Amino acid sequence: MKKIILFVAGLLFIKAASAQEPVSCCAAMATESFAQNASSKSFRMSHDEPLPFKYQSDAGKDINYATPDGKTAHAWEVKSATPTKNYLFVVHEWWGLNDYIKQEAEKLGRDLGINVIALDLYDNVVATNREDAAKTMQSVKSERAEAIIRGAYKYAGDDARVFTIGWCFGGGWSLQATLLGGKQAAGGIMYYGQPEKDVEKLKTLNADILGFFANQDQWPSPQVVDEFAENMNKAGKKLLLNRYDATHAFANPSNPNFNKEATEDAYKKVLAFIRERS
Repeated sequence: MKKIILFVAGLLFIKAASAQEPVSCCAAMATESFAQNASSKSFRMSHDEPLPFKYQSDAGKDINYATPDGKTAHAWEVKSATPTKNYLFVVHEWWGLNDYIKQEAEKLGRDLGINVIALDLYDNVVATNREDAAKTMQSVKSERAEAIIRGAYKYAGDDARVFTIGWCFGGGWSLQATLLGGKQAAGGIMYYGQPEKDVEKLKTLNADILGFFANQDQWPSPQVVDEFAENMNKAGKKLLLNRYDATHAFANPSNPNFNKEATEDAYKKVLAFIRERS
């Protein structure tokens, strides 16, 4: 009898321990769940390490602003040549706010005639290899990231109309930034980022979402994207869903599986989406 009791107790201990493993996504918010993918070698290897690159800009500048948690945040800003209340918050992929993101942010601002703020959810950390990127992405706390986003909205001003865009890690946070924007949110754009699964939370959206996903991707998988479309429908919100026969990070030119055709198509749709709502 004593052996049986010890055996059952051991099983209960193992079950309790496994329930506390950080890979359990059920208790984590969507973005934290996505960050757990960094533990997968397949996920890490799907991101080609960026080549050294230094972007020279005459218009962009580093800025700092206050955040609700009593700290300050770093970002990179490009003001429109023509005064406008429209802003685009750009959320970096898992490498951080590097010069590739700054270049893309300025290109978007120039093509759209919009103010751009490239957010830094890594607090001045930029990764140059997969191992550091994985560690940094997994170290991001939702409370801090939300404070950075809320601070950006306050920095832009109460009358600002804000669009968001992001890739991979930033794709999920682009959706979250649109959710956090309330009535200031003008539209959210996400490239292969983690969808929000909470239908009640999705019901609070005040803007349409434009999504780009890859059919050969597992982060998120086509099944997760299907669920996202269903949940947006249940929430009564508009999702403009685009799916390509491509792999994860297909829009990153440094990716060996870069899909030029899909990237160009997506970019045209991004411009049209924002222009129609500006």
